[in-house]
Amino acid sequence: MVRILDYNGQEAERTVTVAGIRSLKNSGTRLSQVTAGSAEEAHAAEAAGIEMVVCMAKAVTAVRQGSTKLFVTAAIDFDGAVTPDDLLGAAFEALTNGADAVITARSMECVQRLADDDVPVMGHLGFVPKKSTLYGGVRAVGKTAAEAQDLWAEFRQLEEAGAFAVECELIPAPLMAEINRRTALATISLGSGPDADVVFLFMSDICGEGERKPRHARAYADLAGLYNRIMAERVRALTEFRADIASGSFPDDDEVSTLDEAELQTFLATLDES
Repeated sequence: MVRILDYNGQEAERTVTVAGIRSLKNSGTRLSQVTAGSAEEAHAAEAAGIEMVVCMAKAVTAVRQGSTKLFVTAAIDFDGAVTPDDLLGAAFEALTNGADAVITARSMECVQRLADDDVPVMGHLGFVPKKSTLYGGVRAVGKTAAEAQDLWAEFRQLEEAGAFAVECELIPAPLMAEINRRTALATISLGSGPDADVVFLFMSDICGEGERKPRHARAYADLAGLYNRIMAERVRALTEFRADIASGSFPDDDEVSTLDEAELQTFLATLDES
């Protein structure tokens, strides 16, 4: 753990810092990152030894309730943050709420606006889901020499804009390895192979919560199956409850309270007198 002062000037401990992430370049050491959207998920990530989580900006407070130690990155491209100044305001709010960094897939101008105010900012290159129509659908980005050249140019622009790290999504693994050796940015691989400073997967994919598993993911559990069994058990219990009501078998004598017969008769007598 590293002792820091957070954005509010309060003493805290973190699994890693921005400087620590930067220092990973070419060290052979890789960190892990997962998504988290709740205190429960953040607590599980910390307990498992995960170093970094990413969440929506609005979830930072909840995530911090689950872990005071994880390095938390807030996604700030949502909730009406349109202009560079809007993004800056959203970034400051996220940092105040406990985030250690922010991530944006917006323009280099937006990244630079944040970096100019010393906001630790990550970019997002390769496949960016909300821009999928520009790529013709969900696919790896950088599979041709021309596309790889364009991608490398974006890495250099992002570096010049002042980002300290970049999420690299669905970039072919051999290309990612070459870029990682050449960029000063800390690289976070999501479906881009092992040659990065941080390896990232969605918690829902790791835990097997979805009906469809992305190609780049590995499921280590089957929570979807567990949830289905829980739902089936819930429906079974409710069905039996409804049937017992219809048959008159619920509630029985063990499930109600009673009173002394004399007390009941006294009460009834007062009713008759009124």
